[in-house]
Order: sequence, then structure tokens, then C-alpha cells
Amino acid sequence: MAKVSPTLNDLFKQLGLPDSDDEIQAFINAYQPRAETMKLHEAPNWTAAQSALLEEIINEDGNWSYLADHLDVLLRK
Repeated sequence: MAKVSPTLNDLFKQLGLPDSDDEIQAFINAYQPRAETMKLHEAPNWTAAQSALLEEIINEDGNWSYLADHLDVLLRK
């Protein structure tokens, strides 16, 4: 059985945020651009729990870390 990789929508679900494509785009539009020197999990738009989850995902460098990296890039454009 093939292993399915998580999506950006799945990351938003994990963060407790609206997760449709349109809602994700609205979130990105609302919170970009972010300072180049600010780490993703340090952005002021996250709750403490969301920030902790993002930091954990990034530090684990697992299946979810590429999604956090992708979100980071989207928020810097």
C-alpha cells in the first residue's frame, strides 16, 4: 500500500485553522510578507500551541517539515 504524504491542507488542519484552498490562500494573503529574519514559528499570528507545533515539526525534519518549509516560503513572497 502506498504511503500518502500530508498536504498543506493537512498542516492547516493540524494547526486548527480553516483548511480549504481558498481559506489557506486568504491566510497567506493576510500574513505575508513576513520579515526575512523571522522564523516561521516566531510569527506573531500563531497561538502558543500553533507556534510550538510548528517548531516541533521543523525540528523533527520529518514528513511534515517540508510543508512547514513550503508555508514559510509562501509567507515570504
